[in-house]
Amino acid sequence: MDLINIVILALLVNNVVLAQFLGICPFLGVSQKTSTALGMGSAVIFVMALANLVTYLIQMYILNPMGVGFMQTITFILVIAGLVQIVEIVLKKSSPSLYQALGIYLPLITTNCAVLGIAILAVQKDYNLVYSVVYAAATAVGFTLALVLMAGIREQLALTQYPKGMKGFPIALVTAGLLSLAFMGFAGLVKL
Repeated sequence: MDLINIVILALLVNNVVLAQFLGICPFLGVSQKTSTALGMGSAVIFVMALANLVTYLIQMYILNPMGVGFMQTITFILVIAGLVQIVEIVLKKSSPSLYQALGIYLPLITTNCAVLGIAILAVQKDYNLVYSVVYAAATAVGFTLALVLMAGIREQLALTQYPKGMKGFPIALVTAGLLSLAFMGFAGLVKL
């Protein structure tokens, strides 16, 4: 499988949020404003690509040679938590407004199952280092795409009339379901 197929599959066909249902908490929580969604997506792209690079190296050069592959999950969680702390410190210094806008959701990248899930999936798929990082970056861009699309739709929904019982979370779930159905249309785009 070449890099272009990996990118298309990760970005559109097997979108981490809309097809694999990983990262739903930040997807529903941060998708109320497009600017916040774009900032969160950028942070996830950086963390996911860097985390995948580091976790791949740890898996291949420390865990596997020592025969302690069973420590994969806890090790990956610790690496991701450390990287999120670094991103949080950098954002606090470089972009205080984005740091304030992300609020509680920035530390939630630590518990974003998409970041951990993609690191584990890249190891399970036996990707080499380059394929692993490309897969993680494309998946993170797909996450950002879904997040920004959802935020744009939710901003538009705030200006429209719909039943009172659908306000808030219910309309967000219906919108997410419709987005997921729309992304299913990309299924025939790449031959596996």
